[in-house]
Amino acid sequence: MTRFRSLLTATAVATTLAFGVVSAKAADIVDTAVAAGSFNTLVAAVKAAGLVDTLKGEGPFTVFAPTDEAFAKLPAGTLEDLLKPENKEKLVGILTYHVVPGKVMAADIAGKETMAKTAQGTEAKIVANDTGVMIDGAKVVTADVAADNGVIHVIDSVILPK
Repeated sequence: MTRFRSLLTATAVATTLAFGVVSAKAADIVDTAVAAGSFNTLVAAVKAAGLVDTLKGEGPFTVFAPTDEAFAKLPAGTLEDLLKPENKEKLVGILTYHVVPGKVMAADIAGKETMAKTAQGTEAKIVANDTGVMIDGAKVVTADVAADNGVIHVIDSVILPK
């Protein structure tokens, strides 16, 4: 039981450090990402794709959110190319691949291997086992970050549609 409490405390501390203290007022997916401070690239991409109003909408949404470090792993020039106005459709496709309609909490998929239909229209493979949760090879590093219109799961890589 002590080990469980230690794990629970460590998770709470890590989530607080990753997302900072958010005001008592609930925040939508976009505002939660902005407040965290580690999703500047994702927020810029969401703005460039014209998806801000969608992700501020009613939802619920499950967002697998790559950190700034995750975007930095992309090959040189990839992000800059995607942010060009002429590549907006491709950017929208990539970003909506990170979104699953509905609210999927980690406990909902614990111990499962499944396919999730993304907002982009294709499926992403989710594996949740003893070693953690992965979506198309990206590791979920922080799960179940609540927003008033869904949930964010922080991932360590940008996932790309097939």
